Amino acid sequence: MVLPLEGIKVIELGVWVVGPTCARVLGELGADVIKIENPRGGDPIRGVLSSEEMAALGLGFVNPSWEQFNGSKRAIAVDLSQEAGKEIVYKLVKMSDVFMTNLRASAVDRLVMDYESLAKINPRIIMFSTCNQGQTGPRRSQPGFGSHLTAIAGFTSITGWPDRRPSVPWGPYTDYASIHFATFALTAALEYQHRTGKGQHLDLSQYESSVHLLTPLLLDYQVNGREFTRMGNRSQCAAPHSVYPCKGKERWCAIAIFSDDEWHRFCQVSGKPSWLSDPRFSTLTKRKENEDELDRLIGEWAKDFSAEELMVMLQSVGISAGIVENTKDLSEDPQLKYRHYFKELEHPEIGKYLCEGNAFSLSKTLPDFRMPAPCLGEHNEYVYTKVLGMSDEEFTELLSEGVFE
Repeated sequence: MVLPLEGIKVIELGVWVVGPTCARVLGELGADVIKIENPRGGDPIRGVLSSEEMAALGLGFVNPSWEQFNGSKRAIAVDLSQEAGKEIVYKLVKMSDVFMTNLRASAVDRLVMDYESLAKINPRIIMFSTCNQGQTGPRRSQPGFGSHLTAIAGFTSITGWPDRRPSVPWGPYTDYASIHFATFALTAALEYQHRTGKGQHLDLSQYESSVHLLTPLLLDYQVNGREFTRMGNRSQCAAPHSVYPCKGKERWCAIAIFSDDEWHRFCQVSGKPSWLSDPRFSTLTKRKENEDELDRLIGEWAKDFSAEELMVMLQSVGISAGIVENTKDLSEDPQLKYRHYFKELEHPEIGKYLCEGNAFSLSKTLPDFRMPAPCLGEHNEYVYTKVLGMSDEEFTELLSEGVFE
């Protein structure tokens, strides 16, 4: 089976989440991806958990986040502070189609791996840059993580409850949002390269990609002067709209009712027809005005059911409802199992383990993890001798000089 990007060669100089994950997606689509890491520690995400934490989880020396973001690629260790190390990267660029990095602009400049420099080596190279706020402008070199950018982009101010401090959505949210934009941009650039033989520089600002997702709130402010505020699990256009406690420890079901017709169906199937005649809940406007009491009553009622029972009951009459799934639920979810979302991989250090797959499938090919995430410098000998054609003597000499380990 020929994958869509088979034959495409990609060099990744990425760390943490967005750069490595974009490269992983290209690898799953068939590209030959080579990841470049510092010989002393590698990508920092390798060490995001302490050795004690990993041991307690039975993970040996492998971080699960590293595994998730770095499958389907090879890895080499190169000391880019040495000229010999930079020359190795330049040689790889010369024979590649894509060079990817999510280092900030000042770091790229310092390494002399900007687009102008790389295009002189390979005019058809596609350089994909993604950092917090882009490669140009007054904040082009501002460092930061996804959690910082999540706050700058406005997500933190609208997340949480009105009587509490703002909350940061879990994880580097802006990284995850930017990956989708990046994949489309890269495949379009590859199509252009295929037609014209020309490269280009893709400069993806994670800030701008993420703000794009807040368009409705920005338009509401620009047109109506309304500033969105934190409202917990509630919605401006639905009531009830929250998560409600069910039988068992930390078992919850999300329920959302948007119309009076849905409210009628909810009251009938829930066995609470008296709520229909309660003037406090007769319309959406009234339900919003009395939402605290409405949530209290539904919370008391929901405790008599399991989250699964409640979801099935409400969905059967067209009410939006879903279990608040934990990691155990997700790993056993019949829909995800049917679509083979979780993939079993074999790692040389931790053995077999499950890893999240793609959220899409193609009709003619099946993108998938082609190999587990590599160990640090795992493919040094292969890339240096087989891909770059180094002699054994040259390989040994560079090894002794600490260019790689």
